[in-house]
Amino acid sequence: MARYVLDFQEIDRTQVAVVGGKGALLGELSQIEGVCVPAGFCVTTDAFQRIMAGAPSIDDQLGQLSCLEPGDRDAIRALSAEVRRTIERIVIPDDLEATINRSLEGLGEQAAYAVRSSATAEDLPTASFAGQQDTYLNVVGSAAVLQHVSWCWASLFTERAVTYRLRNGCDHRKVQMAVVVQQMVFPQAAGILFTADPVTSNRKVASVEASFGLGEALVSGLVNADVYKVRDGAVIAKAIAAKQLAIRALPAGGTEAQAIDSERQHEPALTDEQVVQLARLGRRIEAHFGHPQDIEWCLVADGFQVVQSRPITTLFPIPEPGDQENHVYVSVGHQQMMTDPMRPLGLSFWQLTTPRPMSEAGGRLFVDVTRGLASYGSGSNLVEARAIEALRRSDRLVKDALETILERGDFIQAPPDELPDEREPAIAQLVEAPGPIETDPAIVAELIEHNEASVAALKRDIRTKSGSALLDFILADIQELKRILFDPRSNQVFMTAIHATRWLNEHLQDWLGEKNAADRLTQSVPNNVTSEMGLALLGVADVIRPYPAVVTFLQYVEDENFLDDLPALAGGAQARDAIQAFLDKYGMRCAGEIDITRPRWSERPDTLVPVILTNIKNFESGAGERRREQGRQEAYDKERELLERLRLLPDGEAKADEVKAMIDRVRTFIGYREYPKYGMVSRYFIYKQALTQEAERLVLAHVVAEKEDIFYLTFQELHDAVRTNRVDDQVIRERKDAFESYQALTPPRVLTSEGEAITGAYRRDDVPAGALVGLPVSAGTVEGRARVILDIAQADLEAGDILVTTYTDPSWTPLFVTIKGLVTEVGGLMTHGAVIAREYGLPAVVGVEHATHLIQDRQQIRVHGTDGYIEILA
Repeated sequence: MARYVLDFQEIDRTQVAVVGGKGALLGELSQIEGVCVPAGFCVTTDAFQRIMAGAPSIDDQLGQLSCLEPGDRDAIRALSAEVRRTIERIVIPDDLEATINRSLEGLGEQAAYAVRSSATAEDLPTASFAGQQDTYLNVVGSAAVLQHVSWCWASLFTERAVTYRLRNGCDHRKVQMAVVVQQMVFPQAAGILFTADPVTSNRKVASVEASFGLGEALVSGLVNADVYKVRDGAVIAKAIAAKQLAIRALPAGGTEAQAIDSERQHEPALTDEQVVQLARLGRRIEAHFGHPQDIEWCLVADGFQVVQSRPITTLFPIPEPGDQENHVYVSVGHQQMMTDPMRPLGLSFWQLTTPRPMSEAGGRLFVDVTRGLASYGSGSNLVEARAIEALRRSDRLVKDALETILERGDFIQAPPDELPDEREPAIAQLVEAPGPIETDPAIVAELIEHNEASVAALKRDIRTKSGSALLDFILADIQELKRILFDPRSNQVFMTAIHATRWLNEHLQDWLGEKNAADRLTQSVPNNVTSEMGLALLGVADVIRPYPAVVTFLQYVEDENFLDDLPALAGGAQARDAIQAFLDKYGMRCAGEIDITRPRWSERPDTLVPVILTNIKNFESGAGERRREQGRQEAYDKERELLERLRLLPDGEAKADEVKAMIDRVRTFIGYREYPKYGMVSRYFIYKQALTQEAERLVLAHVVAEKEDIFYLTFQELHDAVRTNRVDDQVIRERKDAFESYQALTPPRVLTSEGEAITGAYRRDDVPAGALVGLPVSAGTVEGRARVILDIAQADLEAGDILVTTYTDPSWTPLFVTIKGLVTEVGGLMTHGAVIAREYGLPAVVGVEHATHLIQDRQQIRVHGTDGYIEILA
């Protein structure tokens, strides 16, 4: 039986479907001891559904809305206004009107009320939807309340609400609207309490914003608020604003902005004691809901009343340390060039592959560096000091963040004695390898040959495995993968190249004044499987370019099965064979390839089509080989120039001989830097193909609904599912929802166990005013059109563009042949983008915070790859 009105005392947080997010939370708040909530009731979604049923035309209108894109602003504006007018014209039925009026009589019919929307997709743990519908204050009289209830129903279809749902994938038909009717309070002060600091995300610090009068002035941005920070029962910081306006209630209803007397404008809205009391109230509410809260409050007659509380959805989750000690975590994704969230199967494969345990939060992995920092701070452990130095070299923002923590001196305490070796933390895996090895290319050839033979054996042997035996086989093969990845000879090869690179840069700057000289010396080095991949795709374009019918066909490709249709075209068979040959060697790669669950190029070859078309448009036949040879020649010319200049110096022959040896060492070994990951993702793809076949069996057995469901299980859970033919469907649904929410979060480079995201800085004063600062990783200066691209499948580049993106992994390499400069938000000296940029001779700056937001697409910029900054040009 439909219930059209529920009192707050009848409502709890489980009734979102009936009273919406805001109503459910207000009902729950009303049940918490010690929390005062103004009395009220909810007009339920049953009432809304009855109203909607009175206008059959709305269903067609909602169907039209669902077909729009978030960017179709004019169409959204017109159609949403039409829906609102339809709802507002509906007459509230007599029995529903009588039910609402009886509830008003119980509160005092002629009192003033706040009438507030409460959608079923609002104030949820994973998406607040805050501000998407309407709130009306100081509504006086039953007739006015009924009118405003109708307006709240219609506000489900404001332009901003419709656009928000389109962007977040919410079905308009599945979102219902309830309405909160609540006694109005007239406070002397009001504002917002965040139980976690909204700036730093620190869960131990509460933030209070306060102003005079109704909180609407603050929420709507009409006034600057007083801001207080509270920790451990004390105000630790405050800033009192000049408050020129306050929103006050009018006797006849509604509100107006009133000027505050000049002598009161700088008075604090709250005393310190009141702020502490409010923070304590917030902690009680947070404990009840089990999640940091965004709370709207009012101060009435020296007591606080809560008028709304919703979860803070923008906080990055905290890894679970398992103890009560302080911990510091460094993002693995920033080191691996993949800051997107990973599904549980991807996370567990990565954890199985790495030699040290890692912590998980928000679908990302973090390494706990607490012991390393403590040891570094005490200076007692040389190994740990070298590990922190390795981090400093790889990412200066991480380095600065870690040093900020150490400088505070109150979060990490240095141990009294040196840590024993067996307790060295996970950060120790970043310590540099021992000294250099001889310049013998046979070492690289041997390592590559061993890996290829091992992958071939895996591909052969895994075909005979299924069921639990398959999972056992994969688990055993991961040990072989780890032996290859962490072979001391392999590590020593590329660490030798890194040492030699640093040696060259340091000595050539000292002797010749050359900054980052090694960058030009590493162009077109041998054995770089990733740079060779980019040039190989130029070769695919060479095959396709002579066949116009194929080029035209590719311009309209929409799915991954297009290869089957190619042979029907003139030149189509040759095109198919060329693409397939590329996929046979590189098809295991993809964006975010360290996550085994991501679709590979072999699974989605259409991903490569835009890049192939770009290569056809921007290059002539043979461009790949010409670029390779040009790089070799430029590196040779630079080497000859440097050696000639060195020989003119005192003791020049000896210096030239040293430099020549180091150049040979770099060029012999630096290309191998990209190979270990290539070997790893080659194995990952073989694992994935076998597990996908096993997932198909689970679908046929009705264990899972679809193949991709296995991605939301850990490796061990998948093993159990295969063994028992049982899976908890609820777990899979919850993890899918969690993964969706994680995609909206940006992981911090450094995170503490208090939830604080420590933001490092470059702290440089040698760059022009207004320049964007980053890490110089590939020398040279270039000016051109910025292309801000977040998805390689959407890349539409012209020759000479400068690529601006969040991060690059090997899947982005095919774009590098077109661009002439690179800017990324994430990266280090030896990460993928830096290595390939140097080999292709592209000036590059990485680690530029918020580059994709601060640089506009198609804007003219100048990249200073030698000095590490970007100028945005007029």
